Amino acid sequence: MARNKVQFQKGLSEDEFLRRYGAEEQCRAEVLRWRWPNGFECPACGDTRHCVLDRRMLLQCNACRTQTSLTAGTIFANTKLPLVTWFRAMYLITQTKQGISSVELARRLGVRQTTAWMLKSKLAQVMLERDATKLLDGRIEMDDAYLGGRRSDGKRGRGSPGKRPFVAAVETTDDGKPKRIHLRCVKHFTKKAIKALAGKTLKHTARVVTDGLGCFRGLGETGTMHTALIVGHLGYAEKLPQFKCVNTVLGNIKSAINGTYRAVRKHAGRTLAEFEYRFNRRYDLAAMIPRLAFAATRSPPMPYRLLKLAEDDG
Repeated sequence: MARNKVQFQKGLSEDEFLRRYGAEEQCRAEVLRWRWPNGFECPACGDTRHCVLDRRMLLQCNACRTQTSLTAGTIFANTKLPLVTWFRAMYLITQTKQGISSVELARRLGVRQTTAWMLKSKLAQVMLERDATKLLDGRIEMDDAYLGGRRSDGKRGRGSPGKRPFVAAVETTDDGKPKRIHLRCVKHFTKKAIKALAGKTLKHTARVVTDGLGCFRGLGETGTMHTALIVGHLGYAEKLPQFKCVNTVLGNIKSAINGTYRAVRKHAGRTLAEFEYRFNRRYDLAAMIPRLAFAATRSPPMPYRLLKLAEDDG
């Protein structure tokens, strides 16, 4: 059997990571470059002449004397952690196929679990927002799925209080190979929910293949070409070759979650966003860190209050 080139590609080794981002000065220089690609520009007057106040780590405009923090207005805003810790977290999150729990991340970074959870959640929020507006096109395999399992005092099947419903959509090539994915939580599997989801994730030219679940009829109301395959006597859509990609993706997600996380139902949206972000950029593992860090400099601050609110809304 031929090797899967994606599985055996070179990533960013730990030695190379330390060479590029192993010192605080290196991380600060990179953030400065990504935030102001054409050089520093004062947010107050627009002047480019400035000096660096080393003791306070601030950039001061020579014209109007406005002082600007390097991390103000970014996802790093108000952090008490050094930037090198953020970069190490980005390395651990992006270079592991199955993800990393906040408990393990805390051990690797030498911080408290609550600190690791906040750091990880903020980076996952960046991932979520980064892919939110990128629409899928072409042939799409779509399926319903759940995170979590049945509680001891709950009921079985759909509607179980221990499960979080979400929709997986996989854009494929014409010969059935996966290209990009979208993983989106929904409150319920209804026509209204699927119609709203399609408007945010699919182009009108997409050709969607689903099973016969009634909620997917909402795709037709968006103008998207929709083909529903009735499973019938097979009993399971995963037995059909038309759903090979989406079922492979769902299998990998569930295996990773079972092996990495204790529970994800309450913050399923950001957990799924991590898998989506890594999968959609799987062909260049080494580039994930600068791409994520660049997106982080373009993302607004996410204080703990909003982080918890976003988690609850999922």
